[in-house]
Amino acid sequence: MKLHRLELTGFGPFRVTQTVDFDAFCGDGVFLISGRTGAGKSSILDGVSFALYGSVPRYDGGERRLRSDHCALGDPTEVRLEFTVGDTRWRVARAPEYDRPAKRGGGVTTEPTRAELEELVDGVWVGRAAKPRDVALLLDGILGLNAQQFQQVILLAQNRFSRFLLASPGERQTLLRTLFGTRRFEEYKDDLEERRRQAQRRLEGAGERAGTLLDLAERLIDERGLGGGDRPDGLDLSARREAADLALQRAEYQVEQQATERERTDAAAAAAADAHAALVAQAKTLGELVAARAELTRLEDDAPRMADERARLERALAAEALRATLAAATRAEAAAAAATAARAQADADWIAAGGDAADDLDAVLEALTGDLALWGAAEEAERDLVRVEADLAAREAEVASRAQDIATLDEQRALVPAERDRLTAQRRADAAVAARLTDLQDRRDALRARLAAAQEAVGLAEAAARADLEYARRSAESGNAADAVTLLLQRRLAGHAGELAAQLLDGEPCSVCGSLEHPHPAAAATEPVTDDDLTTAEAARDAAAEAARTAGDAARAARDRLADANARAGGGVVDELAVQLTAAEADLRSAEEAHDRVRLLDAQLTELDDLDAAARAERAALDARLAEDRAAVAGLQATADALRADVRAARGTHDTVAARVAEARGRRDLARDCLAARERAAEQERALATAVADRDAGLAGSVFDSAVAAADALLDPPERAAVDTRLSAHAAALAAIRARLLALELESIDLVDPPDLAASEAAATAADTARAAAIAAQRDAQNAADRLRDLLVQTDAAYADVAAIADEAAAITRLADTVAGRAPNTMKMDLETFVLAAELEEIVAAATLRLAEMSAGRYSLHHSDARQARNAASGLGIEVLDAHTGLRRSPQSLSGGETFLASLALALGLAEVVTNRAGGLRLDTLFVDEGFGSLDPETLDLAMRTLDELRAGGRTVGVISHVEAMKEQLPAQLVVTATPEGPSVIRQDVAVPGSYPTP
Repeated sequence: MKLHRLELTGFGPFRVTQTVDFDAFCGDGVFLISGRTGAGKSSILDGVSFALYGSVPRYDGGERRLRSDHCALGDPTEVRLEFTVGDTRWRVARAPEYDRPAKRGGGVTTEPTRAELEELVDGVWVGRAAKPRDVALLLDGILGLNAQQFQQVILLAQNRFSRFLLASPGERQTLLRTLFGTRRFEEYKDDLEERRRQAQRRLEGAGERAGTLLDLAERLIDERGLGGGDRPDGLDLSARREAADLALQRAEYQVEQQATERERTDAAAAAAADAHAALVAQAKTLGELVAARAELTRLEDDAPRMADERARLERALAAEALRATLAAATRAEAAAAAATAARAQADADWIAAGGDAADDLDAVLEALTGDLALWGAAEEAERDLVRVEADLAAREAEVASRAQDIATLDEQRALVPAERDRLTAQRRADAAVAARLTDLQDRRDALRARLAAAQEAVGLAEAAARADLEYARRSAESGNAADAVTLLLQRRLAGHAGELAAQLLDGEPCSVCGSLEHPHPAAAATEPVTDDDLTTAEAARDAAAEAARTAGDAARAARDRLADANARAGGGVVDELAVQLTAAEADLRSAEEAHDRVRLLDAQLTELDDLDAAARAERAALDARLAEDRAAVAGLQATADALRADVRAARGTHDTVAARVAEARGRRDLARDCLAARERAAEQERALATAVADRDAGLAGSVFDSAVAAADALLDPPERAAVDTRLSAHAAALAAIRARLLALELESIDLVDPPDLAASEAAATAADTARAAAIAAQRDAQNAADRLRDLLVQTDAAYADVAAIADEAAAITRLADTVAGRAPNTMKMDLETFVLAAELEEIVAAATLRLAEMSAGRYSLHHSDARQARNAASGLGIEVLDAHTGLRRSPQSLSGGETFLASLALALGLAEVVTNRAGGLRLDTLFVDEGFGSLDPETLDLAMRTLDELRAGGRTVGVISHVEAMKEQLPAQLVVTATPEGPSVIRQDVAVPGSYPTP
């Protein structure tokens, strides 16, 4: 992966767009990012990380504080980065969420997070994604590294790449798990553990199920009374199983007996049901005969009302033929009345406006139309006059204003020479103070380092004293434990005679002298020393000795650290160095303030000259515009005079031409309305006469003597349909009931008395109850036999499964314990830790090659799989081998500069391994942020040589540092400078080819 170009707009300390051209550093290979503290050096790396991942190394919250505090509300914020992966060039642009002015309604609105990704195809940028989620998904596949991996292998961010060296095994495991994606091995372990628990539960469940199934079978036998005598012993499974088989045979015999009983009750219930059904049919026929006779009587009584309904329907049908003419006549009468009233109102309005009922309205309209055509042009001229007069007043005001501006500008320019002399004198005085800035910074930094070392030495002195005391205590405990073992051995030897005497028997030879007589056997010890006592004491002695050795190592390390801190403090004490540092910082602040004032005064002098030149140019422009305005005033005045003459002629007796036009238009509209009302009234009278003639002709040929009678006979279609439906339904019902009554009388000729249904129903119910009881008894017996047979089959299968499940559970348990780091795994290293240990071993091997060179062969890193204390997992330890002592020690024992070198070597080794694991992605651009200030000149040269080797093959390395020696060795630089107004700017200095020094 290679970076080409970075643009930062409204991001971090940068307000206006700042551009970094990484391609310009290809010839140098290594370039320096420098600038004062807080200027924004690390913000360049933040911009790269934000463009690719939407997050930055220094913030956990993603986009917090990304927008520049110097931005105004309307300023944009955006980061744009061009880079190449493989043979493809990409360009990504991102913007965080921020507030901006609303386009409508005032106030502010939130500009949402934005992201775009483009690909360069044949010299043209082609969009590939335009949403933050889509861009993130596409970049994941392109880059092959997530944000944490990218920050570990490309952005070696400030105070971050040393974390891996100094981390505990647990923290190191978390980081490696993220970089190498080994979470799946943890999932394998969890899956195996779950399978182990499931296998154990299956084994326990199988045994419990087998016993439970046999218990259920015996409980069923007892409930059904299927036992044949005494119940077998609960521990004798074979006898219990045979007794269950006999009970199953008895259950099957009961099923056969119940089946026979059911056949008998089925036949009896069928016969009783047939007899009862015959009697029910007879009773139903007699009941329907009585109901039919009653319904016939009701229908015959309703016949007169149906005749009236039929007559009403016939009259409505006759009136329906006249419906259209009746409605037309009614509508014509209403329309004629309305038209007559409208004509009367229109005539009244015309007379009220000064007209006469006898006026020829057509002639009036023609005259008004001609007048309006003449006055329309004058009305337009009147509107133009208002506009011209407004323009004339504005132009006259501009002429007065420009004259005032010219006078004010001349007064301000007269003050410029005196102000320039004052600023020049002040700059000369501040420049003399600012000249000492670099010397004072160096003195301040040196005093800070000495004071920090002196303060560290105070704490280390106390720690060294405590370590010596602990060493003395542990040494004493070790001696006491050794003395305790010696004492036990002495007591053991002294008690051997008593032990031999306790084994003597009369008449048997002594194992020592062979005598058969034992006149004076030795007395046994009151507290004999056993082998367990000796073993416990020896273990305590060994533990105390190991603790003493550990305490001795810690004491030596504490003394070494104290000596190193005293050397760095230069023999100074904390109070004296603090006073010197305070004085140096005060002097430095004065020099910095003077330096800032010089820069501010330079800017003010430049600004003053620029303002003077701008004022001269503005004076000339104002003169030119004043002449133009005066010419425009003269032209507008002539136009206004001509328009006033035309308007006065057209106003007549009215205040304005518009008023005269409005009055004429009103009279014309009244005349038009009156003429239209007269024509509509005449037309409606003619229509009314036609409609009345048609209605009267229709009545003359009908059964009705008047229009009112015909209207009263009309029925709405729904009501007419309802009457017709009632008539048809009555006729159909009368015919149907007569036919049904005849059929029922024929069926009931032989029936005299109603049958006794109660007795018949009681007999049928009793037979059905007996049948239901027989069915239930048979089903109950069959269910019991089936249940007992199924329980016995399940019991046999369950006991057969127990052995197979036990073997499977044992194998799964052994595998799960081994993968989880439990016994028989003696290293207590689970599967994921084992995989990560292999990765760490490769990382350490790659890092050692670089550390050996940077430390002149003194230090090398080594992977350690030693068991950890407190049952912690082993395999993720890192130790440092010091060639001067030949001993391995913890990375925490390294000094600040040594820690930086080891961390840098480990970070570069980690970058190589992670890159290989990411599919061989080539890293053509790397960044290292700070840490070089802790190195002495010789070690710095070694580190620079290592960085120089990284640029082999076209790789570019960016280094962020305050170290002056690096500024001298690296001519290619990005200089970040804070302007007096607050925002920072980036200056790019590219070295002349061949000027790069060899470290």
